[in-house]
Amino acid sequence: MIGRARMIWRGTAAIVGAGLVLGTAVSVARAEDGQAIYQKNCVSCHGAAGKGDGPAAKALKPPPGDFATSLASMGDADVAKFIADGGKAAGKKHPAFGGKLSDDQVKAVAQFVKTLK
Repeated sequence: MIGRARMIWRGTAAIVGAGLVLGTAVSVARAEDGQAIYQKNCVSCHGAAGKGDGPAAKALKPPPGDFATSLASMGDADVAKFIADGGKAAGKKHPAFGGKLSDDQVKAVAQFVKTLK
């Protein structure tokens, strides 16, 4: 019986360990996926480095902010919500991408954008 319990414990530990490793890999993959989505949908206003200096930024009033300062007080969930719902709730003109992007894509962009700070 002790041998069987030990086997079950080891199997459970292996599954949990694999989940932790996979969770890390998924996180990295999401940020990488987010970069491609950012390049397609965001770079024209926010710029390649998130400084708010994309080619379309000059025509926007007010122009997009620098992520280094505008995201300083925002957590991952806040950034994802802003991307999905747009900026109306925060008094900004940022478009909502929730209907265009899946929840996973929004989270991926949020993770990528947080790397630009």
